[in-house]
Formats: sequence, C-alpha cells, structure tokens
Amino acid sequence: MDYVKLGHTGLDVSRICLGCMTFGEPGRGPHSWTLDAEKSRPIIQKALELGINFFDTANVYSDGTSEEIVGRALKDLTARQNVVIATKVHGRMHPGPNGAGLSRRAILAEIDNSLRRLGVDYVDLYQIHRWDHATPIEETLEALHDVVKAGKARYIGASSMYAWQFAKALYVARLNGWTEFVSMQDHINLLNREEEREMLPLCRDQKIAVLPWSPLARGRLTRDWDETSERQNSDVFGKTLYGLESDRMIASEVANVAKARGVPRAQIALAWLLQKDGITAPIIGASKVSHLDDAVAALSLKLTAEEIGKLEAPYVPHPIVGFQ
Repeated sequence: MDYVKLGHTGLDVSRICLGCMTFGEPGRGPHSWTLDAEKSRPIIQKALELGINFFDTANVYSDGTSEEIVGRALKDLTARQNVVIATKVHGRMHPGPNGAGLSRRAILAEIDNSLRRLGVDYVDLYQIHRWDHATPIEETLEALHDVVKAGKARYIGASSMYAWQFAKALYVARLNGWTEFVSMQDHINLLNREEEREMLPLCRDQKIAVLPWSPLARGRLTRDWDETSERQNSDVFGKTLYGLESDRMIASEVANVAKARGVPRAQIALAWLLQKDGITAPIIGASKVSHLDDAVAALSLKLTAEEIGKLEAPYVPHPIVGFQ
C-alpha cells in the first residue's frame, strides 16, 4: 500500500479510501443493496489486511447504521490509532425543521450523534456533505472550528460544490482565523471530468487533498454498458449521473485497454484516476473482497500516454451533476 499526506496536513492516508456507503442495514434508508454487519466485516477486514487505513462514511448512510457497522468492525479488528475515520454532515437525519443542513445547531448535534454511532471520541476528518444554501457559510465554518477545538474532529473537509463556493469558504475561514478545509470530496472519473476545469486547479494551488467519489462511475466502467446490477436498478441518484453516448464509448475503450492488458476493467479506470495530478485517494465502494484487490492492484498499473489518449478521446463536456 502507498501512503500520502492528506493535503497540506501531516496526516498519512492510504491512496485507496474505503467508501462505506455500501455498509448499512437493508431497509434503513433508500438503499436496498447495502450489506449488513455480518456481510460488511470481511470487506473491512480485507481492507485492513491490504494496508488501507482510510475509511469514509456519513451520518446519512442507511440512517446512521453505516457508522454503527464501521465503528464496531474497526473497534474489533484494529486499534483506533491505526485508522483514519472520516464522516459527513448535511443530509436529513430527522423530519421537520432543523433535521438537516449545516446550521450551528445541526453540526453540534450531529457530530455527537456520529461519535456515538462510531463508538469513538473523535473523527479524523469531518466533512460537509454538500453546500447549504440556507445557512451563512460563516455560521457553518465557526461551528466546524468549534468542533475541532473541542477535540471531536482533527480536520475538516468538504464535498461537491462549485469552485467559487469552495474558494469563498477557504477565504472566510482564513479571514477569521478559523479551521480551514483540508480536503475536497468530489465527482471525478472517466465519464465525468468537469472538475478538471476549476476545482482541481484550485485544490492543487491550495494544497487541498482530493478524494474522488464514484471513481468507477457506479460500476459503469467495470462491465458492459447494457449490463446492470441491483444497485444500478435501484439507485435513483446514480441514474442522474451518466447516460451520454460518449459515456458508452468511453466504457468501451476501458474494456479494450483492459483486454489488451489482461486485467479487469476496474484496474484501468482507477489507474487513470490515480495518475492524475492532485488526486489523493479515490473512494472505493466495495461490495466484494475482490473489488479491493483490483483497487490495490491499480496502484502499480501505469498507463501509457497512448492508452490515456484512447480513454480520454471520446469525452465531451457534461452538465454539472451530483450537487445543486
């Protein structure tokens, strides 16, 4: 396993992050394809055996049961100091007013709820899951600063938003002497490269860690285009992300390069992403142990310039998807 600093911090994280949205009690939340505690544990154990120390979840995943499953498994399988635990805040956790968002009230309540579910005293990385248009960014950032100063989080990060919003957040934090975001979790893969225009250059300039979500395009880059899965059939959000004719062409090129190399398609798609300047750790949502083997193998697979050119050639500009 390779390790890298999380942006401009001193924290070492594995170059593969295990995304934990796959783990959760089925029926809790919108996803029917999640794995319960018994089925999740072998994957978490395999991740640890492969040297993965970085685990990413969220309060909203499966109504909080993802945090519970991950927390219990990590407590049983390793020591707290061996892992980097990241979670998120923003999504709706209860009905009615104040049940979601990034107000001071929501943040201070949800960090305590996440710590309780995870069974830890602190998280290493506390991330805002999306931008909250209804709350002043000053209120959000001061609350996150207080979370860090209270020892409940070591660092803070952000997820999908416009580059101007992220730049504003960095500026406001710096202006007030508050804790600054050290990471950006955004949507980057061969089928959607819009973040290369502004967000990636901003992150490189400010030495911000980049943690791509859906690096395999919800599995679309790992199989024939017309082949489906239980997750794809029931993933309402995922259906909004892909579907252009160019997407199909890119998936076909991934298959061609993988065949020529004699490796699974997932390794090609991940190798492309890992070779991009500024990418810290793609977030892999594994539902099988073999998915982790492919992810780790991609670390040592170096694509040629010709292969990269073939993979990128069909791309056309996409509309912004994944956040509003």
